[in-house]
Amino acid sequence: MRTKVAIIGSGPSGLLLGQLLTNAGIDNIILDRAGKDYILSRVRAGVLEEGTAGMLDFAGAGARMHAEGLPHDGFSLAFKGRDHRIDLFGLTGKRVMVYGQTELTYDLMDKREATGGKTIFDALNITPYDFSGDSPYLTYEKDGLTHRLDCDFIAGCDGYHGISRRSVPQQALKTFERVYPFGWLGILVDVPPVSHELIYANHPRGFALCSMRSETRSRYYIQCDLAEKINDWSDERFYDELRRRLPRNHAEVLVVGPSFEKSIAPLRSFVAEPMRFGALFLVGDAAHIVPPTGAKGLNLAASDVHYLFSGLAEHYTEHSSAGLDAYSSRALKRVWSAVRFSWSMTTMMHRFPDSGEFDQKIQEAELDYLVGSVAASSALAENYVGLPY
Repeated sequence: MRTKVAIIGSGPSGLLLGQLLTNAGIDNIILDRAGKDYILSRVRAGVLEEGTAGMLDFAGAGARMHAEGLPHDGFSLAFKGRDHRIDLFGLTGKRVMVYGQTELTYDLMDKREATGGKTIFDALNITPYDFSGDSPYLTYEKDGLTHRLDCDFIAGCDGYHGISRRSVPQQALKTFERVYPFGWLGILVDVPPVSHELIYANHPRGFALCSMRSETRSRYYIQCDLAEKINDWSDERFYDELRRRLPRNHAEVLVVGPSFEKSIAPLRSFVAEPMRFGALFLVGDAAHIVPPTGAKGLNLAASDVHYLFSGLAEHYTEHSSAGLDAYSSRALKRVWSAVRFSWSMTTMMHRFPDSGEFDQKIQEAELDYLVGSVAASSALAENYVGLPY
């Protein structure tokens, strides 16, 4: 079997890249070790930059996002018991879209099926070969048989734990990492959000975030120690702690209900350089991870897809390698800008184990400056809505 572009991973980045290629008449096949139902059961991010929303529109998969998504013109920074709104639209002329990653994945899968794109689910032991040479290919196991897929290029969209980055010779890869000494304990609950916009809260007891997936589904987080156990956190205990970290006007109107998903996520910053190795290109979480504080993970994957698709389209239509040759440097420039912003937000909003009252005062002084200065607020807003591709 042969295709032009073999895509490993059927998450949002793999599906988005595949759809853009299909629309452009460039043959591609997506392979994933997991099944479709498992992929659609994963609960992930939900804040989309305008660039990401535009990419979905360009792929022809944005109709439901516009019908059901929640455009947000701002968000709140809460500290010292008060709310301070960052007016994203007023400061930048741009807004973000709250739309769950699971819904986005549904839309891209539906679009792929409607346009005849081929996806092979439950493909075990996917392995890329000869991507440094002239004849790259993949092997995989399906229904007890080993199959081979020859291709021109391989797009590794298979996440942090995927095979793509692990297939690169260690000496060819340089990695940068910072692991944060805390996690986020999060719940999903079918109750109206406590606020119509997101609330990022800095509190002496730790960070909290009030987000949502829709007007009737809320996503709440609190900073926790990585040694915490899910079973030790009843819904009642979680809500009590969340109220302590929110300004009173929000705590008093918080609607509670039974959670149907609860998890603890560790936080890390990770970047692998370069993002191209011959015919193999790393995309999204395969190349970089950011803490969720800045809402950049999915959006960075979308910008990677933008750069890679542009290069592939140029290769097949203009017979030029310029876009592909520039992929890694162009993508990494934007990646490091987002890593810096996510690190800054994480450092400013969280309590670190070795921090004391002095550090809390410094955080509060920084937040006071940020909300009191139009220039500082504008810089925050510009990064939050997303830097241009």
